[in-house]
Amino acid sequence: MDSIQVTPTTASRINGVDFKNLGFGTEFSDHMLVCDYKNGEWGAPEIIPYQAISLMPSSKIFHYGQSIFEGMKAYKDNDNKTWLFRPEENFERFNISAKRLAIPELPKEVFIEGLKRLLRVDDQWIPTEKGSSLYIRPIIFATGEGFHASPADAYKFIICTAPSGAYFAGKVKVLIEQKYSRSANGGVGYAKAGGNYAGQFYPTQLAIDKGYNQVIWTDDNTHEYIEEAGSMNIFIRINDTLITGPTSDRILDGITRKSILEIAKDEGINVEVRKFTVSEVVEASKNGCLKEMFGAGTAAVISPIAGFGFKGVDYDLPEIENPMALKLKRRITEIQTNKVKDKFGWTVSV
Repeated sequence: MDSIQVTPTTASRINGVDFKNLGFGTEFSDHMLVCDYKNGEWGAPEIIPYQAISLMPSSKIFHYGQSIFEGMKAYKDNDNKTWLFRPEENFERFNISAKRLAIPELPKEVFIEGLKRLLRVDDQWIPTEKGSSLYIRPIIFATGEGFHASPADAYKFIICTAPSGAYFAGKVKVLIEQKYSRSANGGVGYAKAGGNYAGQFYPTQLAIDKGYNQVIWTDDNTHEYIEEAGSMNIFIRINDTLITGPTSDRILDGITRKSILEIAKDEGINVEVRKFTVSEVVEASKNGCLKEMFGAGTAAVISPIAGFGFKGVDYDLPEIENPMALKLKRRITEIQTNKVKDKFGWTVSV
């Protein structure tokens, strides 16, 4: 979509950014892609300078929470070529989320080709430092007005980007949640809806107040089954077997999760996709069979867990040589940055 109208910024902020010391999602690139839905159809996308948005107080986003998003990254390889990782998976999941929240589905060319055009416009914002990337945030939210509890008649799609470093730094210690739930059967847990994350903040803060970094979510009915790690999918390693729970109404179908499963099988790692209980994890920790736990998601890729708390007792994970988490993360990031041949066909050149 090179025909997209581009209004370039007249005052780039790039010279004020320290690309060697990037935080996560705190610096924003010069431009953003915008596209509006009204009168029953999506209009033409355009690229404009990154700027504030004006909305009326009666806009339905403020009242009924029709808002979805995706998380993606763009990477530079050693030849300064830009790559995306499984972008069509993000597009498909974006529309799955849209459908669940009664938001009009977005045309593929607006999402994929619009993103590529935006990345070409802001090419210099894509970091080249090791461990850094350009984080990409596509969003849709309701702009239609009215206090009636019903879907809006107008929406705005935006893609904005942020050059970013590591999401987590240091060892992560988590608390297994026994009261609050991230989602429920029949709900919107499988969608990337903004409200899912808003609902996590309070119990996560309670865990932080107790000295933990994040929450391990359990099922809403019995709190016996482990489901997710904060805003990430969770994996455990018992002896030499890698285990993760199946996706469901409550669990996000993570793209990093799917990639880990395929790479693990390619590496000859024994993989089990099944439900697993808190008691199984605690018992495995007590008898020395629990070797690793880690979260998996776009932002952190893989975040190793150093220990977990449950019912007032802390359990430490062993420090092992050549952890599976590190091996899998290295394999994924080498594919993402075009350092090795992508035998899976996941990467897309911009």
